Amino acid sequence: MPDTRLISHMRRPLKGLALGLVIGLLGSLATSLPRVSQLEEDFELNWLFHLRGAIQASPEVIVVAIDEQSAQKLALPSKPNEWPRDLHAQLVERLAQAGARVICFDLTFDTPSRTPQQDVQFAAAINRAANVVLTDSLRKETARQTNASGQPIGEIYLERVSAPIPALEQAALAHAPFPLPKESRVNTFWTFKSSAGDSPTLPVIAFQIYAFDAYDDFLGLLRRVSPHLTIAPPVSAKALVASSDAGGLITTLRNVFTSDPQLGERMARELKNTNDQDLTPEKKHLIQSLLSLYRSSEVAYLNFHGPPRSIATVPYYEVLNLPNSDAKVRSVNDFEGKAVFVGFSAFSQPEQDRVRDDYETVFSQPSGLNISGVEIAATAFANLLEDRPVRPIPFPMQLGFVALWGIALGAGCRMLRPVGAAAFVLILASAYLLVALRQFSVAGMWLPLIVPLFLQAPAALFGGVLLNYRDARRERKLIKRAFGYFLPDKIVDQLVENVGPINSADQLVYGACLATDVEKYTTLAETMSPRDLGQLMNEYYAELFKPVERLGGVVSEVVGDAMLAIWAASSAQTSVRRQACEAALDIVEALERFNKAVVGRPALPTRFGLHSGQMFLGSIGASHHYEYQAVGDMVNTATRIQGLSKYLGTRILASEATADELEEFLTRPVGCFLLAGKTEAVCLVELGGRKKDSNPQVTLLYQKFADALEAYRTRQWREAASKFSDILDVFPEDGPSRFYLHRCEAYVLSPPDEPWQPTVRIDQK
Repeated sequence: MPDTRLISHMRRPLKGLALGLVIGLLGSLATSLPRVSQLEEDFELNWLFHLRGAIQASPEVIVVAIDEQSAQKLALPSKPNEWPRDLHAQLVERLAQAGARVICFDLTFDTPSRTPQQDVQFAAAINRAANVVLTDSLRKETARQTNASGQPIGEIYLERVSAPIPALEQAALAHAPFPLPKESRVNTFWTFKSSAGDSPTLPVIAFQIYAFDAYDDFLGLLRRVSPHLTIAPPVSAKALVASSDAGGLITTLRNVFTSDPQLGERMARELKNTNDQDLTPEKKHLIQSLLSLYRSSEVAYLNFHGPPRSIATVPYYEVLNLPNSDAKVRSVNDFEGKAVFVGFSAFSQPEQDRVRDDYETVFSQPSGLNISGVEIAATAFANLLEDRPVRPIPFPMQLGFVALWGIALGAGCRMLRPVGAAAFVLILASAYLLVALRQFSVAGMWLPLIVPLFLQAPAALFGGVLLNYRDARRERKLIKRAFGYFLPDKIVDQLVENVGPINSADQLVYGACLATDVEKYTTLAETMSPRDLGQLMNEYYAELFKPVERLGGVVSEVVGDAMLAIWAASSAQTSVRRQACEAALDIVEALERFNKAVVGRPALPTRFGLHSGQMFLGSIGASHHYEYQAVGDMVNTATRIQGLSKYLGTRILASEATADELEEFLTRPVGCFLLAGKTEAVCLVELGGRKKDSNPQVTLLYQKFADALEAYRTRQWREAASKFSDILDVFPEDGPSRFYLHRCEAYVLSPPDEPWQPTVRIDQK
């Protein structure tokens, strides 16, 4: 007959691959679902940001906060749109004098001021600064569609850009929209707004102005990679951002990179190989950031630095207090060479509620304080400048990634046992989470979490355990079919894993045997009706069977009040002896509770015998009736050891070979005995319990008994009798001491014949 377990092991890798492919396909399909993508954005980003924590914001970005503190200091209304524009003119002058590189207003100025002179002053200040970017407002409009006959067939939703008033528009270096959703959490921002003419948004325009000095080198690098592209460098920042929404340089470059996706890769390699003497590290970084911007999609994920005001924030009134002079201003709040964003930024939740220019983000506070629009704009600019937005891995790569992850999980869980599979999944998932968190923290890379960790990992573990359980059931069915009707299920189920493949109904194995017997059962049976006795014994055996089964044993035989349980293995193993001893102690504890549980129910004190060695598992019977039993001297010896307890007055007796090397148990040698029907003596120990649960009195008893037993073995009868008598004075219920005291007293009166051996002969069972 072929070795079914060997065949099973040979097929296991193929089965693992099959499950892995299923788990990989499951992950890929789930990743493709829009609902799963939404869950990833709603929950994964939140987990990743909070696991990462706050990080240092770019020192190149500063927010000038229009806040309640400034309103009080300057005696102005709390609403920013009611602040006089001549005050903004002063602000621009202070920032320009302080050396700000670009100044962005996250305020809309699409309606004239009530005081026209203020618009004139503001426009003049903007014109002198020559680095101010204003925000366009976006208005949603609905246009009705009609057919050729003029009948309405639908509606088109458009977003129209509303520029600042002409005086400010002409004075500003540039103006751009910066739309954000109010109805949902803000995770992304538009770099280019396709619904608004594919125009670059405010952070992109601000970054272009900031990186203007790097454009000559950027376009030079482009010419080296693609000589056929002849794009003239901008002569000024004004020329760079002029007509950016239709035919300008920014739009031209974006179209170039969109039409040739490989162009960005070639430029990145060329930039990497460029010597630092040709390009400074700062220029290289700006060029790389520009390259990433033009290669990216129109939507980018925000890499928030932390809770509100994580970006350096200066109150509006403090800027106005800067000295009004032509000299460069250097102070604690140094604006020189920085990108400055001006807008409303609340310090507290009540202040925020009075203006409502805030947005829910992953770092919204439990108090309700959100991040302001101007800080989101500044965050977007910082992400572009540092080239560190949150970057989800591309969708095709994500599908391949979850597929490979699923294959690894499924194969591991299929090839391992349940405990090993659980440990494998736990270790692999923990490592994955650590890698994902590190990649997010260091590079802003967003690896998926929900599908790999919360779908594929449990599915792989469940599938592996379920399929392995199914295989085990199939193996057991094959074994049962081979043995036929004479092989009990309870034996096969426990032995199939321990003994190995069963090729016949006869197996010679190593094992431990536990024999039990109820004291005075015959007398009890005479006093009870058969029905009551049967019910009592069923309840009794229920207590005995539980520890045996829990500790991997098999109840081999039950006859009247006696039970025989075995633990089998293919070779001598300490574990089977340990499990048998544990089971005996657990049964003693269970019976103590059982005997006290019901008032009036007869108690069933039980004796136990433990022995280990070789035994024969075979089919015993004839004709059409067979029983699968443990047979051998080891089984008979266990039964004899159990019977010896009624002479020694002990509860659990075990052969020394069974208790050998089991240091966790408290035992005492009780001598060597030639049991009834045996030709070789067996040395026995009493199993008193677990060392961790022992008390000093039991330890003292065992020490005193050892001394007394040694005196008995050395034929010092009187001294031994005295010591056993002393033990009984303190421990009157100690059966072994009483047993040996009687023998010593008999030897004092009538010394034994020579030669004498300390082995005790027992003639009765």
